[in-house]
Amino acid sequence: MLPLLLFAVSSNAYSSQQATDAFAPESTTALETKSIVTAEDWMVTAANPTASQAGADVLARGGNAIDAMVAIQLTLGLVEPQSSGIGGGSFLVYWDAKDHHLTTYDGRETAPLNATGDLFIDDNGQPMKFYDAVVGGRSVGTPGTVKLLWDTHQKYGKLDWASLIEPTIALATQGFPISARLAALIEKDKAFLSRHPETRHYLLQGDGKAKTQGTVLRNPDYAKTLSLIASKGADGFYDGPVAQSIVDAVHNAKGNPGLLSREDLTQYSVVQRTPVCAPYKQYDVCGMGPPSSGALTIGQILMTIEPFNLATLGASNPISWQILADASRLAFADRGMYVADSDFFDVPTTELLNTDYIATRSALITPKKALPSAPHGTPVANLASLSKDQSLELPSTTHFNVIDSEGNVVSMTSSVENVFGSRVMASGFILNNELTDFSFVAEKNGEPVANRLEPGKRPRSSMAPTIVMKDDKPYMAIGSPGGSRIIGYVAQSIIAHVDWGMDIQQAINQPKMINRFGEMDIEANTALSEFSQQFESMGYSVKARDLNSGLHTIRISENGLEGAADPRREGVAIGK
Repeated sequence: MLPLLLFAVSSNAYSSQQATDAFAPESTTALETKSIVTAEDWMVTAANPTASQAGADVLARGGNAIDAMVAIQLTLGLVEPQSSGIGGGSFLVYWDAKDHHLTTYDGRETAPLNATGDLFIDDNGQPMKFYDAVVGGRSVGTPGTVKLLWDTHQKYGKLDWASLIEPTIALATQGFPISARLAALIEKDKAFLSRHPETRHYLLQGDGKAKTQGTVLRNPDYAKTLSLIASKGADGFYDGPVAQSIVDAVHNAKGNPGLLSREDLTQYSVVQRTPVCAPYKQYDVCGMGPPSSGALTIGQILMTIEPFNLATLGASNPISWQILADASRLAFADRGMYVADSDFFDVPTTELLNTDYIATRSALITPKKALPSAPHGTPVANLASLSKDQSLELPSTTHFNVIDSEGNVVSMTSSVENVFGSRVMASGFILNNELTDFSFVAEKNGEPVANRLEPGKRPRSSMAPTIVMKDDKPYMAIGSPGGSRIIGYVAQSIIAHVDWGMDIQQAINQPKMINRFGEMDIEANTALSEFSQQFESMGYSVKARDLNSGLHTIRISENGLEGAADPRREGVAIGK
């Protein structure tokens, strides 16, 4: 049998409300051999080498983690437009070394003030098909990333704001060669990209064919937008010509216009929230609370498996994976019922992580035998009657980490939702389609859905930027893209490191298993496929899939910093 930490490669069980969760947001385009990078002073791990270098350059000239975050994200929006950018939203988990304080910032998109719960209901009274809803202006929420970058830099930044942006302005003006990954994703998505003139002109050739790897891609419109942001801060984005171009692009999207207004942009605000932390072994696993389901669901999974001692069972035992699978199913059942924007719905966060409640969930799991069903629990006896969520989350996302020489830690996940978002561009950047993360149905049988669309509300997310704490200090920063699979990717990597003794590169590399709603998804062409018959004998339907995680990790060790990047994508770790 191949070791489960290595790839065995050379270089409908779902209910209708989760149907599109079966799709991977971005497919694997290549696998790269990667090793742990070590450093003593600072470290960056990001999803694109150019973006990693942008952050490294900032740290090398004396900037801090927040300064590097600004440079990384603005560069990612240029070189990795399929995944994130200033037309989308972000979550930041931040350790402030000076104040010895962990906090989070919510830069998630908001629903237009003119939107209603039937936004994605068609003329026949039925939920729209996913891509009919996505492609165009209808799915665009108020972007939050620029405001998050600006607000946090104003509070924590060290270097001059404009100086952090100038290198990306130069890169957008001079152009950059299209990477193999970006070229492959343009090719796969060219039918949707061709629907909107600015996007078609930017990413496709005159004959409609995809621009290819190595083609120098210049973006003077993005350079102009960044110049305004450099000189005017967030106002350069949320007011003036850039704001108007966003509204115009949304309203003029042919065949599927949207509702975003200038008022939505001017009223947007970032929310600082208390981290959600779950105990696991000697660690506290901390991340974003609602509207993110990331930290809460990861916490439930880890706490639910703890009584089963996966460390003793080991990674090569299919029972370990069965226990993890059922813990994930139980956590996702609670997620689908109870997690939404906490400013609009009273999410029972504390109750869902209560040890007595978790014990009742653990008691449902029988080793060697799959749960016949995974119902949601009742963490609070007097919760109002709710209906299951019917959202169609398919994020195209990025994650990066920064640790600077002062010990500040950034763990940030950013997204435009689907690959290339709404496929609509404005002023040189892709606009998100995050509104499709809301439930398409606001209520069922008279019972409301917690994650229903409401004016000004933030859709539920699975983004899970995470800082693992040990002895009240940061131990590891980790996160991934991957839609609702993000939760499983991060949880499994933590288990691999903490319970199975893998170093952080091995933990990222190991084959992935995801089970959210009953079907056992195993990463195709890996050693996990050898367990297929055993999983089926336990009662699972098993499906081999392309599970394209994009995990990035930095660990603080006794000897300094360790960085690791996922071999399934093109990211790198850079340190000094």
